[in-house]
Amino acid sequence: MATPYVTDETGGKYIASTQRPDGTWRKQRRVKEGYVPQEEVPVYENKYVKFFKSKPELPPGLSPEATAPVTPSRPEGGEPGLSKTAKRNLKRKEKRRQQQEKGEVEALIRTLDKVSLGETAQLPSAPPGSQAAPTAASDLPDSAVTTEKAKKIKNLKKKLRQVEELQQRIQSGEVSQPSKEQLEKLARRRVLEEELEDLELGL
Repeated sequence: MATPYVTDETGGKYIASTQRPDGTWRKQRRVKEGYVPQEEVPVYENKYVKFFKSKPELPPGLSPEATAPVTPSRPEGGEPGLSKTAKRNLKRKEKRRQQQEKGEVEALIRTLDKVSLGETAQLPSAPPGSQAAPTAASDLPDSAVTTEKAKKIKNLKKKLRQVEELQQRIQSGEVSQPSKEQLEKLARRRVLEEELEDLELGL
């Protein structure tokens, strides 16, 4: 909004008095020669902004008429606005993407084949004439079970050893106030001994 100026007979400039929203009036103010109100001061632009604003969109020496007919006439086929090399590059990218997808599918098929082959190899399949293969296959589960039992026995013995050490520490006075977990460990001693006996009898 432009500032309303008033000139008097002596040639001095004044900003006219204006009314505020509440109904009161502002005083008329004298303005010095060459004063520009804040709202009328142009926004500062540095030289780079001015340069880019004044710069033409087209390269120097190229007339706008020369560019106008080129845009509508595009070669048929492909996307509009692409040069031959750009189209060629697009085709190459598409081909590479398809080959990658194909390679991924083939790799997935290979891994699935390996998995299915591994499953069939685990099944005990022996030719009808050989008798040694079935006995070897039947021995495998027994040895696995025995190793499993041996591991459990070893684990139980370790736990019992820990319980005994804890009990000795409590009796010697090293641990004056046993925690809740330590008390639970001591209470489980009988259960651990029974489990150990059962496993040793089962061997």
